[in-house]
Amino acid sequence: MQEQYRTIAREGVHESEINRSRFICALAPAATEQEAQAFVARIRKEHPAAGHHCFAYVIGADASVQKASDDGEPGGTAGVPMLQMLTRREMRYVVAVVTRYYGGIKLGAGGLIRAYGGVVGEALDALGTTVRRRFRLATVTVDHQRAGKLENDLRATGRAVREVRYAEAVTIEVGLPEADVESFRGWLADATAGTAVLELGGEAYGDA
Repeated sequence: MQEQYRTIAREGVHESEINRSRFICALAPAATEQEAQAFVARIRKEHPAAGHHCFAYVIGADASVQKASDDGEPGGTAGVPMLQMLTRREMRYVVAVVTRYYGGIKLGAGGLIRAYGGVVGEALDALGTTVRRRFRLATVTVDHQRAGKLENDLRATGRAVREVRYAEAVTIEVGLPEADVESFRGWLADATAGTAVLELGGEAYGDA
């Protein structure tokens, strides 16, 4: 698995006007190809009068799924430059849709490539990106008496507390960088006088 990847900070829209044509870039995070395609369909519905809805998406921390569509623009002038902008910026789990309203002036192949790739780059700059790192999920089970202080200590030491559940005992789910697992085990024993139980789970990605 990749140690980390970069993705879009939030869903949003950025618009540019080039030679009277409107280029509206909608960006969104997408965990799966189905989510990406559903976002493309949603944007099409929001702009039924537009001439083109070109799209590109990259799914997977290792960019294993990459798709692009020119949606009627000359081949290679829209979807591919959009995809190239996403991969050049090392974006993952993201979908970009550029909706074009034609303004009456032809841009030519070079102009289209610059416009479609450029508006995606501008949208990434405007909306911001975030890095997500690989974590090992760990579940800590502790008694009620120690739970509040332990949760505070975890947050104070910068640990990623993902979920806290109260039952007969309290379980706190934490995200740990793989390299920290053993040192965390020692820290937890000291912090709870050896009373907490640590169970290691699978892996996930979280904000860096």
